[in-house]
Amino acid sequence: MLTQNGFLSQFFQLASPFWHSEEKTKIRQLTLALFVLTIFQIIIAVVITEWSAELFNALENRSMSGVLTQIGLIVLIFVANIGVTVTHFKIKRSLQLDWRNWLTSRLISQWMKDGRHYLVTHIQNPESAHDNPDGRIAEDVRIATESAIDLSHSLIFCLLLLVSFTKILWSLSGKITIDVGLFQIPIYGHLVWLALCYAAGASVIGWWIGRPLTNATNTRQNVEANFRFGLVNARENSLAIALVHGEKTEQHRCKHLFSDIISAWQSQTLATSHILMFTSGHSVLLMAFPILISSPRFVLGSISLGGLMQSAQAFQQMAMALSWPVDNMAKIAEWRASVERVLSLVSALDKLEEEIEKRDPHHVRHTKTDLPFLWLHDLAIMRLDGMVCIEKLDVKINAGERILVAGNAFTGSKLFKAIIGFWPWGHGEIELPPEEIVFVPPRPYLPMGTLRAAICYPLGIEEVDQHELEGKLEFVGLDELIKNLDIEDDWYLALSREQQQRLGAVRLLLQKPKWILLQQAFDSLDADDEIAILRLICRELPEAAILTITHESRAAGFYERKIML
Repeated sequence: MLTQNGFLSQFFQLASPFWHSEEKTKIRQLTLALFVLTIFQIIIAVVITEWSAELFNALENRSMSGVLTQIGLIVLIFVANIGVTVTHFKIKRSLQLDWRNWLTSRLISQWMKDGRHYLVTHIQNPESAHDNPDGRIAEDVRIATESAIDLSHSLIFCLLLLVSFTKILWSLSGKITIDVGLFQIPIYGHLVWLALCYAAGASVIGWWIGRPLTNATNTRQNVEANFRFGLVNARENSLAIALVHGEKTEQHRCKHLFSDIISAWQSQTLATSHILMFTSGHSVLLMAFPILISSPRFVLGSISLGGLMQSAQAFQQMAMALSWPVDNMAKIAEWRASVERVLSLVSALDKLEEEIEKRDPHHVRHTKTDLPFLWLHDLAIMRLDGMVCIEKLDVKINAGERILVAGNAFTGSKLFKAIIGFWPWGHGEIELPPEEIVFVPPRPYLPMGTLRAAICYPLGIEEVDQHELEGKLEFVGLDELIKNLDIEDDWYLALSREQQQRLGAVRLLLQKPKWILLQQAFDSLDADDEIAILRLICRELPEAAILTITHESRAAGFYERKIML
């Protein structure tokens, strides 16, 4: 748990780049406008108190012209308060959305980059938990940004309110006394009871005006859930995404889901604006209405209403300012918890970046060359607990070779991950060929959407020719899926494991890689079908080097040599 000073310091480090980002001019203008409008809100509150004093003076002098003048002024105050409140609300929402959008984009770009989403799950840091990064990005970023602006505004507002009304309350505080014969009863703050009665009638009107907000809120909750599910889906398939280098596609997909949140947010903003138009007017009338109702009694001279009413208004404002810590205690706790969760994710990603950049000598080193081979130099691979599972492996693999990786399949999986850079734990060096290496896992990642997009992933559907796609599906025995290419479904659940593995072969044929790592990629097929798929790949991609982990003994004859782990 961070100390208060440490927490605030880290929060400012997280937040300050937003005000120095590319949109800093717009952001600073919105922030300044928000502060200025907060001052206007205080000015209106003070003006209302002064208006009350002028009205009471007019009533005390039995001046009907003075009363009529104050009635005209309250109309202007009423309109000004609505304008300031609604404008303040829209600017605040815009600033909240901009901040969330900026921080979300920053975290998604850092998280969904070069397999970081997979590697970060293996970092062991007792000082910084970073589980469920999708939830932290979807929900905790929202709370951290929205609540920070809400709390900052309400604190500044209450501080200004407290300073403005302390002197007024001090000079105007008073009481009324009811004489019941045997004793006298002092009554304080009687306007509170009037406000409760007033609010009862206003609540019915507010409910009617607020009905559209219910639908807008439900819509927003749905799109928020879709966004979270999309991030969870990416997290659960992080290795499959990393293996095919689908990070850019995932970034685009996540940002597309977030655009639905932006639309829902704007609809909710519009619906809430209508509510605020009512509530802001209601807040003015709550102060003006009881005074106007009681003014005939003052004209008759039965009560001294002016000082009492003005004192009650000042007391309400001061009490509201002083109650800020208590009123916001739960919100502060929720906000701090969310900020700490976001900070821990940022810390984990930064630590991972540092580990990758400093090239730890205890990690596997990768060198990109222009030579047509893959060379493993004195390679050792360790598990996370430090146990060595591969030691002193020295193998040179030439372009076009077909090699069987035999022995322990789990060790072979770590070898494949080390080759493509997703398992750095160990030592030694791997010289990589100039072409991209494609890793096909036991079950390919199938994103939500159309079957066509799932097959082409991470390529865009516009990059794949329809005739070529249909031909490849026929090659692997999936011609029955051609009619479903433009149907949307959760294909991870809709297709059998065998169908999914055959689709993995289709992806290879579409991508045409020259270096292929197959980790039990066709283990759901029988021996004849697996060998047939391998022969198909070799026929269509004759220059490709293939390294395979398989349990099928009959397939061993397909390979030119064997690496025993």
